[in-house]
Amino acid sequence: MSKPTRPRTVAERKQRVEGILKALDKRYPKAVCALRHNGAWQLLVATILSAQCTDERVNKVTPALFEKYPEMADFASVSQEELARDIYSTGFFNNKAKSIIGAAKKLLDEFGGEIPRAIESLLTVPGVARKTANVVLGTAFGIASGVVVDTHVARISRRLDLTNETDAVKIERDLMKTVPQAGWVQFSHQMIHFGREICEARKPKCGICPVSGLCYAKDRTAP
Repeated sequence: MSKPTRPRTVAERKQRVEGILKALDKRYPKAVCALRHNGAWQLLVATILSAQCTDERVNKVTPALFEKYPEMADFASVSQEELARDIYSTGFFNNKAKSIIGAAKKLLDEFGGEIPRAIESLLTVPGVARKTANVVLGTAFGIASGVVVDTHVARISRRLDLTNETDAVKIERDLMKTVPQAGWVQFSHQMIHFGREICEARKPKCGICPVSGLCYAKDRTAP
């Protein structure tokens, strides 16, 4: 089976993207955020913890964490040293503890304990960059403020030639131009599931890939 060729015209590129999105929709019609949480605040904490850490590990830590600190105010009042011990296994625990405590204090002091739904406001909260903001707004509130770009999304977007960038912010800009806004939230969830299940970094499972017929990556293997 010959490798698909790069589309030459705008119409061909658009058709290819539409094909990729349809294939992901068919494979992952109900893809959701892998971080277990109850409400926007817990999701924000879990997303901060997920930096340089697997979702699986975070999901093992958060049940006991939220049982010990059930309210935002509990996080605001704990010492950084104690919280760091509680989240030790997620890595970078001192910085994460500082961010979570700072986020709790900021939200309580300036936002009445509510998660702001405007990305500009949410980005002022300690520990919140665009990825975290997009996760919280998209998953908790259904607000398509942007495209979540984690390691899977970044890697696969380059492999599928949806971007040539390596910087997460620039990758997001390219994806926001390519993927219809109504699909931004779902697209990120689908790409993450796709990266874990099929399009692995070292050994992509091209033989069962739903977008194999639209992929011309250099490391693509024939079905």
